[in-house]
Amino acid sequence: MLLKGIRIYSEDKIIENGYIKLKDEKIAELGTLEDLETEEGFEVIEIPPHCQAVPGFIDVHIHGVNGADTMDGTKEALDTMVAALPKEGTTSFLATTMTQEGKQIEHALLNAAEYIETQSSNGKAEILGLHLEGPFVNAEKAGAQPIQHIVDPDLGLFKEWQRLSGGTIKLVTLAPEQPGGLEMIRFLKENGIIASIGHTDATFEQVDEAIEAGANHVTHLFNQMRGLHHREPGVVGAAFLRKELKAEIIVDGVHVHPDMVNLAYKNKQSEGLILITDSMRAKCLKNGMYDLGGQEVTVKDGKAVLADGTLAGSILKLGHAVKNMLTYTGCSLEEAIEMASVNPAKQLNVFDRKGSIAVGKDADIVILDENMNVSLTFCRGTLSYKREEN
Repeated sequence: MLLKGIRIYSEDKIIENGYIKLKDEKIAELGTLEDLETEEGFEVIEIPPHCQAVPGFIDVHIHGVNGADTMDGTKEALDTMVAALPKEGTTSFLATTMTQEGKQIEHALLNAAEYIETQSSNGKAEILGLHLEGPFVNAEKAGAQPIQHIVDPDLGLFKEWQRLSGGTIKLVTLAPEQPGGLEMIRFLKENGIIASIGHTDATFEQVDEAIEAGANHVTHLFNQMRGLHHREPGVVGAAFLRKELKAEIIVDGVHVHPDMVNLAYKNKQSEGLILITDSMRAKCLKNGMYDLGGQEVTVKDGKAVLADGTLAGSILKLGHAVKNMLTYTGCSLEEAIEMASVNPAKQLNVFDRKGSIAVGKDADIVILDENMNVSLTFCRGTLSYKREEN
């Protein structure tokens, strides 16, 4: 395919009135229309004026969408997720588990491992691996993680789960202050797995110990962690001050107040934040009652809550998170791209093939209109989504 007449946010510059050639799932060529030598052999797609091409978004923390959830443990659930996500500009993601009875987690891991091994580049979002959120968390900061299934970090158990997953667990959320926490972080670091501090009541000092052990990530900043206090900076204070940590953030205006999003941006800057959705199965569906880890969740007015009012994931689309970030902080589109595409790709060690628009990389490209809405999405060179015009 040949995309023509578009502003391109490439890896190292902005190209006005440009073109991109997509071939064999990769970005084959890009430049200004003046440099375009031939269109022969390419299906030409004329892009409407005032649109921009940005790299596909990467969601490192997503449980479900459109009625499906990673914990369903079925091929059909993952089929639903990979088909639905390009509509919001997400071209790759980590399928995320949650705290549950061990056998259920194992079933979800086995299912995902088999799916990842056989997934094809058929115009769907790509599962880059798994995010294990729990059960190695602190019950004091459980949030929507079922307390009865929370256990202390258990290295033997994790090794077995990683074996079952075929080595596809790429990120683990855990509470470093719990017994065995630092030992697990060291193991994760040694084996190239992201150790993320989350669902935690760790002190500032304990976070520093976790960083020294190898932690370099924070799960959904502000939510279910020790907050900022002038006598105990907590996890939030450490996230602000420690450049070693990349911090996820849910920018839906519900999980984090817009001004707190701006505060995080002012402290971490674009290089320190990663936009996520943490979405559950109700995303893209109507208001109503849904299931999350065996718990009843009510979705109404853009919010998903348990019976006691605890937030239970989000129904946020990643494309909307990008728009909200621009609105809440006044950041540039280049900075939003850094938070939605570049940083997650680098954190997952896949920046050699994803996270930016550059020759030789996967042709994961999102076309945004003048209002920053997702208009077209290409997953590895295949048109995966085209917005219907009203």
